[in-house]
Amino acid sequence: MKKLPLVLALLVAASPFAISNFSPAAEARPVFVDEDVSEAAVGGFDTVSYFRANGVPVKGDRKFAVTYDGADYYFANAENAAEFKANPAAFAPQYGGHCAWAMSRGALAPGRAGLYKVEGGKLYLNFSPDVQTMWLKDIPGFITKADAEWPKVPDDASFG
Repeated sequence: MKKLPLVLALLVAASPFAISNFSPAAEARPVFVDEDVSEAAVGGFDTVSYFRANGVPVKGDRKFAVTYDGADYYFANAENAAEFKANPAAFAPQYGGHCAWAMSRGALAPGRAGLYKVEGGKLYLNFSPDVQTMWLKDIPGFITKADAEWPKVPDDASFG
C-alpha cells in the first residue's frame, strides 16, 4: 500500500505532529485527549477494561472520573475507578496515550482507543490501522525506542 509513506510523512514531518528541539521534560507529561471524541483521556474508554480477561475496552462514564497527569479518565464502574486510582501507572496508556509507534520515532501523534495492544502488562495505543500494522512487526524494538524518546518530550508539547 502507498498510504504508509503518507502517514509517515504526516507523523514525522507535518508541523502539527512534529516535535523538534527536544529537551528533558519536567515531571508533568503531555496526555493526549481527543476533544472531538471525548473530553477524557483514551477517548473516554475505561483503561482498566483493557486488562480484563476478554481484553475488550468498554466506554467509561464521567460519573466515575479520575484525574491523573492532568487528564480525566472515565471508568465503567466505581470498582474500576478505584482500581485505577490505587495504581494509575498500571492502567494508564504508555506515552500519555499518544501513538506508541510515532513515539518510537520521537514524534507525538494521537493514540486511538480502538487501536491498542496490551504488551508486558502495559497499554499501548496506535494512530491508525496502517501504523498499528507496522507496530505489530517489532513491538519490543519499538517499545525500546519509544521508551528512550518519551523522556525527551517537553512537558508542554502538543501537536496542534
